[in-house]
Amino acid sequence: MGVLNLLLWGAGVALIVVGYSRARGPLARYNALKEQDANVARYEAWRGGTRSGGDTGASVAMQVLRRQARTGVIIGIVGFVLVVLGFLVR
Repeated sequence: MGVLNLLLWGAGVALIVVGYSRARGPLARYNALKEQDANVARYEAWRGGTRSGGDTGASVAMQVLRRQARTGVIIGIVGFVLVVLGFLVR
């Protein structure tokens, strides 16, 4: 085990933690908005009204939250790759 292995493992674990913490909040809020949007759609279908095809504030917020969660997941994946590289480097 060399210093390079330890550095890669440490950086990888740090990136996994940062990625998880960055993805957790937006993903939870995204799921809540998605559930709320589905509830509104069910209510409007029951009421007999139709939804307009335009973007709503919730749909724009869901796009932003999805992008933030995706960024966190990518950071976590990079961290995982660094951990694997730490095991492969001799």
